[in-house]
Amino acid sequence: MKEDFLHYIWQHQYFDKTALATTEDEPLQVLRVGFYNTDAGPDFREAMLRVGKVEWSGSVEVHLSASDWHRHQHQLDQKYDQVVLHVVWQVDTQVLRTDGTEVPVLELRNRVDLRLLQTYERLQQSKNEIPCAAFWPGVPEITKTLMLERALVERLEEKGEEVLQVYRSYGNDWEQTAFHTLLRGFGFKINQQAFEQLAKSLPFHVVRRHQHNLLQLEALLFGQAGFLADADEEYAQQLQREYTFLRHKYKLEPLPRHQWNFLRMRPANFPTVRLAQLAALLHLHPSFFARLLETGTVKKYEQLFQASVSAYWQKHYMFGRGQKAVAKGMGKSSAQNLVINVAVPILAAYAVHTGERAYLEKAMNLLEQLKEESNKYTRLYEELGWQATSAAGNQAALGLYKRYCHPVNCMRCAVGNKIMKNTPAL
Repeated sequence: MKEDFLHYIWQHQYFDKTALATTEDEPLQVLRVGFYNTDAGPDFREAMLRVGKVEWSGSVEVHLSASDWHRHQHQLDQKYDQVVLHVVWQVDTQVLRTDGTEVPVLELRNRVDLRLLQTYERLQQSKNEIPCAAFWPGVPEITKTLMLERALVERLEEKGEEVLQVYRSYGNDWEQTAFHTLLRGFGFKINQQAFEQLAKSLPFHVVRRHQHNLLQLEALLFGQAGFLADADEEYAQQLQREYTFLRHKYKLEPLPRHQWNFLRMRPANFPTVRLAQLAALLHLHPSFFARLLETGTVKKYEQLFQASVSAYWQKHYMFGRGQKAVAKGMGKSSAQNLVINVAVPILAAYAVHTGERAYLEKAMNLLEQLKEESNKYTRLYEELGWQATSAAGNQAALGLYKRYCHPVNCMRCAVGNKIMKNTPAL
């Protein structure tokens, strides 16, 4: 058993209240359970209780054993002086506040229906990737739909917060934040870390100063990425000369070439091709963040990421390796991937930052209009009969799995709550 089970029991009051009393035999009446606290401090705030003939307003702390109070050092923490009830599965010691006064205790182990505990343990001990797989068919569709919508919003908030952390680290510069997020997106998982390192090693003010010149922009990106050390043809040597000058001017230190991954990749996805596409995009859209905010339709967003590469890269995948037919720009599926992983998180972050919900709605509308390929996460829910019909569904499934199913956080999930509530004889 974990504490989340007792949090659930207390929050929903799923225990026998007959002759309810503290361990000191004082009559206990719960007037308000309080609000679950996700921050530091007691588990439930603003609870209201009647102990004996006195009404108390304060916090409720929940533990498996009363001795956990001491194990967590609450007797030394003044935040816990406001606790008016200690809810535990079993009592094994007395608990005191910092001033030495005793905290009233409610023991639950003889008040909870064992069938409820058995259902909880079935979920916790499930061998399935989705712990509630055996119960899933019996859960109302509306419950599953609403939970997936909630998981989508939470995932957007999480992605938005990641962008806001970047924003704060760059001194509240949205264009630089967009540049960092864009480069990270261009890594497409396999080279994500390398592209992120490139974003950190190449000051955006340097990029901004040379965006008007595509050759200089290519020199900065390829040189800083470490691809120009062995230049042996005219185009590459030209880039090398430009980069050598810019490197000394801005005191740049290039990344090691070995961090880039080419293994088991199609040539169209090589990091060299992505860098050429990135240079073309930055050259075409010098105010990229502003374009993200003002762009309207899904098609326009896709086009935003599909700038045509320079002449050399229309015939090459790597330096010195030519091809007769090479795509001039990014493919549609890759552009859609960037809409999902670059545009949508930035819009979500800007919505949180400004308080303007329109940007969050715009992000969600983009996801609902895009079709994302099925992945290992969505397939888990497809096997249970749920089908994602858009990128919004895919992101919802990913959020549900990572936040609730994989960590077996069933007590915080509406589906898990419904399963528990449907346990007989509650």
